[in-house]
Amino acid sequence: MRIISWNVNGLRAIWKKGFPEWLARVKPDILCLQEIKAQQDQLTDEMIHFNNYRSYFFSAEKKGYSGVAVYSLHKPKRAKAGLGLPEFDSEGRFIELEFDNFILFNIYFPNGGRGPERVKYKLDFYAEVFKRAEKLRKSQPNLIICGDYNTAHKEIDLARPKENSRVTGFLPEERAWIDQIVEMGYVDIFREFNQEPEQYTYWDQITRARERNVGWRIDYFMVTKEMKHKIEGASIQQDVMGSDHCPVEIRLKA
Repeated sequence: MRIISWNVNGLRAIWKKGFPEWLARVKPDILCLQEIKAQQDQLTDEMIHFNNYRSYFFSAEKKGYSGVAVYSLHKPKRAKAGLGLPEFDSEGRFIELEFDNFILFNIYFPNGGRGPERVKYKLDFYAEVFKRAEKLRKSQPNLIICGDYNTAHKEIDLARPKENSRVTGFLPEERAWIDQIVEMGYVDIFREFNQEPEQYTYWDQITRARERNVGWRIDYFMVTKEMKHKIEGASIQQDVMGSDHCPVEIRLKA
């Protein structure tokens, strides 16, 4: 089974850039999208009912902002949109799907820009997500938590760590939260397979940073340590264009 996660920076925008052709060719079992920037009534029938995929959407109340979606070839046992907390759910950031052998979270974590209050909002959101995860973990230890975490964990995860040491996305308190997640028994599964530098998933479009690979690795698959042995590979698809992020993928053992 292949699961791909991708911040598409606008589903309607990327649909015009070869996205349906890419999806039809790649055919992941499950595709998790972040920052779809659309309500479901703004999407075409093709976007909602693409090929043999079941689709699940959770949009922000504000138009053209945030939002997550999942396309799955497999019918989940249940699907849940939102954390049940209005202050977070108004931004459309969380979809949870339960399958026979694992639970999947697709998440667009907040950006900490716009000042200290927004950093606090981001860290509070982290806390609620993993509070939910730990509750579920008691009965189903196999959890996959993917999406745009909006934080680079270590210096190897961004091109210019020193210059960004006081910039949101690499603040000490944000990085400390990733440390805490790891201490709780969640594994950054990509780094189990690849310890190389310059493995980025996001590049600033304004400065054309992608051409120079001056990027950040902020898109992750975190899996519980109980799930770790079920993953046979993880990769970053830097050659896939269309967004300021690129897709990341894991492959589950049969």
